[in-house]
Amino acid sequence: MTALRRLVPALVALLLAATAAAQETRVVARDDGRFPAPDSIATSGAYTGTSDYRLGPLDLIEISVFQVPDISREVRINSSGNVSLPLIGVVAAGGRTIQELEAEIAAKLQEGYLQSPQVSVFVKEYTSQRVTVEGAVNKPGIFPITGRTTLLQAVALAEGMDELADPEAVVVFRVIDGRKHAALFDLTEIRRGTAPDPEIYGDDIVVVDKSGSRSFVKALTDTLRGFIGFKPY
Repeated sequence: MTALRRLVPALVALLLAATAAAQETRVVARDDGRFPAPDSIATSGAYTGTSDYRLGPLDLIEISVFQVPDISREVRINSSGNVSLPLIGVVAAGGRTIQELEAEIAAKLQEGYLQSPQVSVFVKEYTSQRVTVEGAVNKPGIFPITGRTTLLQAVALAEGMDELADPEAVVVFRVIDGRKHAALFDLTEIRRGTAPDPEIYGDDIVVVDKSGSRSFVKALTDTLRGFIGFKPY
């Protein structure tokens, strides 16, 4: 019995070490840094409380109040920029940052209902976000994106590539940590399933190069060729 008591702490320590190692492995596997999100955007594509994104009409948001499930809900901001919530009624959400909306809801709840409420807001669909698609596509332009959008879907918004397009030379421009970055993608490989279809975020610029062109994009694709992920330029 004494030997067993001495063995238990060692087994517990071993179990904790194994759990920590497993957690570390999962983190590395989940975020390899190849396709980082732009500033203030979570890798899931949803804007979180650390963002300076300003909410707009028709954005779909999820409001959670800690330990008060009856108030927590998913709601779409109406065309006037307002949302209606239990107990506190109409709240102006349009034009506010996520932090400002969290603070406003918490203040209203604290006025007569809850003590020190913890409010979290997540944007599930952000209709006011835009992506630019240009170059050798049938309909270049600026397009709204709602929810998760991939590179293939962004090109489809521009009605696909034209007959002069080079599917192996598609560049995505993105601002990461305040710096301009670019990444080269091969749509042929993505369609075959031999390469991942990366997520596109608001303010990204997608440029489909032309075959045999001599442009800035062509020079950039030559620089990026063989490099996986986003690179400053």
